[in-house]
Amino acid sequence: MDEAKTLDIKQVAKEILETIDREREREIIARRFGLYDRKETLEQIGELLGITRERVRQLEKAILIRLKMSAEKGELPHVSQVEKEFVKHLSEMGRAARVSDLALKASKAGDDRDKAHTAFLSTLAPSLTVLDENDDYHQAVAIAEYFDDKKLKTAVTAIVKTIKEHKEPVTIPQLHEMTSGYEHPDHVKALASISKRLAHLKDQWGLLKWPLVNPKNIRDKIYVILQEHGKPMHFSEIAGKIKESDFKRKDVTTQAIHNELIKDARFVLIGRGIYALKEWGYAKGTVSDIIVKILKKSKEPMHRDDIVREVLKSRQVKETTILLNLQGKSQFKRVAKATYALAEDK
Repeated sequence: MDEAKTLDIKQVAKEILETIDREREREIIARRFGLYDRKETLEQIGELLGITRERVRQLEKAILIRLKMSAEKGELPHVSQVEKEFVKHLSEMGRAARVSDLALKASKAGDDRDKAHTAFLSTLAPSLTVLDENDDYHQAVAIAEYFDDKKLKTAVTAIVKTIKEHKEPVTIPQLHEMTSGYEHPDHVKALASISKRLAHLKDQWGLLKWPLVNPKNIRDKIYVILQEHGKPMHFSEIAGKIKESDFKRKDVTTQAIHNELIKDARFVLIGRGIYALKEWGYAKGTVSDIIVKILKKSKEPMHRDDIVREVLKSRQVKETTILLNLQGKSQFKRVAKATYALAEDK
């Protein structure tokens, strides 16, 4: 069996840490990467060790430089094997990946400690580039042959710009066609996954603020369901689809769904409990309101069958409901057999 596949990255990290002679320096690295517990700030470590924040930063930098030099000389245990394994995974993942995703490939659990050890070992590997987390990027690892820190940031930013300019969610194959310089869609997907400005739902990628890829509340989830369905739905059916979905929070009541449908102008009631999206061309209003609009647009009397046909284009109601409105509402008058017009303004 390949040795790399049998390596325990936690054990490897522990052995490397033990090559550091001074206990204070071991503490700094272990706490900064969160190798044994949560990651700690420069201030927290400085307070613990009785030194300044700046001194902690200087020591961390010096220790990592020393460890990287040892790794390049082949003096650190198992780094070359771990590096080969990581490069193999990254090649399969698109040449770059979030640390959390690489940790899932490199270890069984993929928990916070595995992420910490993956980040630590990647930092020491000469053929890998590590991108630190900030407001724009998730912590990521890339194959240095293809990306240094600056090139990786530039590539991710370009992907975000392409999606933003497109102004609507796209699939990865579509995004691949819209960009240049990438051999495979997986390379584009890898870069997109690193950005904190993007989100995805199923196979659609878009800006984090777009409800179609990142629905944050019930109304956004209703919108996504209707968009996917592509035609009007009963509110109970919408509730069922939300419960079956991949949304993070999907335990909502049918009544809550109905309440949100009523409140949001994006949704139009077109039948008994049946809703459609306003952007599909539907407008709010009763059946009689729709008849008024149809007759005004016509500018001349219409046969009841024609009126019924036009109303049914925007409302899912029974024909008898339309006829009762024609016959019972004062806005309309019969001007010939089965033919109606708007009553004259009073």
